[in-house]
Amino acid sequence: MTDDKNNKVIIFQNKGIRRTWFKEDWYYSLIDIVGALTDSSNPTDYLKKMRKRDAELGSYIGTNCPHVEMLTHTNKKRNILAGNIKDVFRLIQTISSPKAEPFKRWLAKVGYERLEEIENPELATKRMREIYKQKGYSDEWIEKRARGIAVRDELTEEWKKRGVKEHLEYAILTAEISKATFGMTPSEYKNFKALDKPKDNLRDHMTDLELIFTMLGEASTTEIAKKKDAKGYPENKKAVNEGGTIAGNARKELEEKSGTKVSTKTNYNELPEAQIRKKQIQFNQGTSINDTSEG
Repeated sequence: MTDDKNNKVIIFQNKGIRRTWFKEDWYYSLIDIVGALTDSSNPTDYLKKMRKRDAELGSYIGTNCPHVEMLTHTNKKRNILAGNIKDVFRLIQTISSPKAEPFKRWLAKVGYERLEEIENPELATKRMREIYKQKGYSDEWIEKRARGIAVRDELTEEWKKRGVKEHLEYAILTAEISKATFGMTPSEYKNFKALDKPKDNLRDHMTDLELIFTMLGEASTTEIAKKKDAKGYPENKKAVNEGGTIAGNARKELEEKSGTKVSTKTNYNELPEAQIRKKQIQFNQGTSINDTSEG
């Protein structure tokens, strides 16, 4: 079982199984797995029958397995029923096939690697860098992206300690930082960059400068929250506005001095590796591609 260069397909006994990075985890096409393990001529129908026969499995898949955008065998984008490693293990428990055993062993290896990453976060960072490298990002960009992840983690840890509720309040405060820094919330920024896929991570489509100002807004917010000992959502919202404003003012000053907007419409969607590298070189030189407007 091997990975292709883009980490989008794994090959199991000469059959491709699609996977994609979704919500900070690998998600696999359940239809492809059924097809590989059963040799069914119609794995979609086979899976439907499995879910009907096993009500518990059907309920589990319906509750835990999302539809994630992947390419079909005819190279069209479709939402495919998918699951992470835990979900896949649950599925193959009900498949009676000798082919399931080597697949279980491979999944166990992947799961072991995840446990290694929990014990040694440096391994997770190394693998993350390898994934970005395979996608064609430059070493300089990857360094900033990795640093940005660390800054973000420090901020969310601070929010957690200070009584900010995860998910909804985190999302609201993040949007406030972005609004103060760039004049756009993350959803508005994604529209600005024409990122219409739910799975698109905005920060994976940011230039070096966009990443830097994102870090500045979040790092400033963390520092202010610490110094003011902000408690709960209202007080942290004030820290967010102040931290984001610091980054926003710095961005505006740079734009005034350089005569160039920091925010760019350029994104990395569906670009071959060579084009991505070309863009990274030009980003690092302070120019942008296909974006003559001032956003």
